[in-house]
Amino acid sequence: MRTKPAYIEIYEKLREDIAEGAYAYGERLPSKRTAAAEFGVSVITAEHAYRLLEEEGYIRSRERSGFFVCYDEKDAFAFPEPSAERKSASVQEGGERFPFSVYARAVRKILSDRGEEVLVKSPGAGRNELRLALARYLARSRGVRVSPDDIVVGSGAEYLYNLIVALLGRGLVYGIESPSYHRIEQVYAACGVKIERLPLGPGGIRSDALDASEADVLHITPYRSFPSGITATAAKKREYLAFAERRGAWIVEDDFESEITPSTKPEETLFSIDGGRRVIYLNTFSRTVAPAVRIGYLVLPEPLRKAFEDKLGSWSCTVPTLDQLVLAELLDSGNFERSLNRMRRRLRKNG
Repeated sequence: MRTKPAYIEIYEKLREDIAEGAYAYGERLPSKRTAAAEFGVSVITAEHAYRLLEEEGYIRSRERSGFFVCYDEKDAFAFPEPSAERKSASVQEGGERFPFSVYARAVRKILSDRGEEVLVKSPGAGRNELRLALARYLARSRGVRVSPDDIVVGSGAEYLYNLIVALLGRGLVYGIESPSYHRIEQVYAACGVKIERLPLGPGGIRSDALDASEADVLHITPYRSFPSGITATAAKKREYLAFAERRGAWIVEDDFESEITPSTKPEETLFSIDGGRRVIYLNTFSRTVAPAVRIGYLVLPEPLRKAFEDKLGSWSCTVPTLDQLVLAELLDSGNFERSLNRMRRRLRKNG
């Protein structure tokens, strides 16, 4: 029995084959009809998998010729520059926001069910209910399979940037994209760390800048980096991971807005590719629920779990218990993902 949609299984199998070199750069993939017969699915299902691979920069279609591999780990610039439309996109959904009525209903339910428990101080890393709900959500929606113990909850991205410095140390060099979201540099500067600005190219940080970098921590926004709108290519993501492995560096994967995409499948994460070794995953709910919902979270790789407990285990969680329980309710009830799906459908319709 399949545990995933058939097109996702095909997509993941072909993605792995391409990344491992079973299909070389420039090589033509089997036709959709051939793939459908091989995997025992319809041609439409095979086409859906191919389109996902194309969206993520693994393959490129040629009219009347089929699909060809455009992923090459040795050539991070083998991809076209993002279109002006994508660069300028600010992810507008016609003003659509998370439904207030749904949020209010969740608040009333938590107050009714939990009563005075909402006044109890939260554990330092966050309430177990929320961390468990986040682990389940990440597994089913992002391919990130972690334990609730790997997740740390905090009040928004800026607070989490500070937390990362406290965890990794102020004596390291922090590499950031140039240009990048201004608050990233501001927070790191306020923490007193050395900052290295790494210029962006068409598919992510330029390879020459990355090769010359002395960064011990690489802070990237691989999906639609602000303000450039650049999304890291599949090859560039693996180049980042190779850099971290070579230098013994850490990567901070700042995944803001990646869930709001017209694709039927969100962008793959570096954390899932890496298997949780050198990547710290970071995300918030300020865009997907509301800016006033000051809840973000880190997913720590295995080597940093004990370091967090030793250095920061006594720190207080900065998110109120009520807010955490409400968000856990939205995640577990499916209301959060239903809202995301409405946004995605509107983007596809307007795109």
